[in-house]
Amino acid sequence: MVKQLITRYLKRRHLLEQSALKQRYLVIDLELTGLDPKQHEIVSVAWVLIDNECIKNSQSQHLVNKEVKSLEQSPVFHGISTDSVAQGQSLQSILTSLSAHFSDCILVFHNAMLDWGFLKLALKNAGITQRPKLIIDTLQIEKKRLLKHSSDIKLDDLTLNECRKRYDLPSYHCHHALTDAQATAELLLAQCHQIGAGKELKVGDLM
Repeated sequence: MVKQLITRYLKRRHLLEQSALKQRYLVIDLELTGLDPKQHEIVSVAWVLIDNECIKNSQSQHLVNKEVKSLEQSPVFHGISTDSVAQGQSLQSILTSLSAHFSDCILVFHNAMLDWGFLKLALKNAGITQRPKLIIDTLQIEKKRLLKHSSDIKLDDLTLNECRKRYDLPSYHCHHALTDAQATAELLLAQCHQIGAGKELKVGDLM
């Protein structure tokens, strides 16, 4: 156990020293029925791959959980209907497809505390033990940047759309997992170039 922890620590430290722009990132977004992973459900999972600064749209995925018990407001906010659910996949199948990327990609979320909280519990319940090698949160990257200039940050300042505005990125229709994953991928690349500012950016600079 100790040996495994040391190996994991050394791998992480080595990764943090590598060039951020040469990594493979898996940008993930979830559609949920609520905010509590113990009470609410994952409606769908979407991911977008970034490889060597290039967003690979052809490898994007948006998978609907056919086992969701209650859509709550999903038809209104996410456009997910009962027909979409009927044509979906089991959550086990979705998580198996997702976790296949954990070994070769850094995971990216906008608000990792929420989405990774749901995924971590779902992966545990599904008996999937594979761990991501690193998790990056574009919300936390932006919060860290804003704190360098001001201590007055309002909650709305860190929404995906507000963060994108600071980089002159266009507004997307939010509350659809694939659109939000795409929007987060673009935000991450914009943040990388802003933080790097002509110097070599390391993965650790994004933490």
